[in-house]
Amino acid sequence: MMAGAMPTISLEQARAAKKRALERFRTLACVTGVGITRIGGEYGVKVNLSEPVEPGVSLPSDIDGVPVRVEVTGEIKAR
Repeated sequence: MMAGAMPTISLEQARAAKKRALERFRTLACVTGVGITRIGGEYGVKVNLSEPVEPGVSLPSDIDGVPVRVEVTGEIKAR
């Protein structure tokens, strides 16, 4: 994205995609969190996993045009 250019994905679009991501990923036991992040200067959805998904499980790279980043973070515990 060029300096000064407005992001093409609004925060509202990212929030809507986050809700859909929660629905889509809730069947995966290894999901530890779903949030909104910046991906390449744009808003996106980040899905944290406690472990990699099983081979053959397909994860979306975007939801309704909003990019999705999946990261294996391990177990997340409160301190």
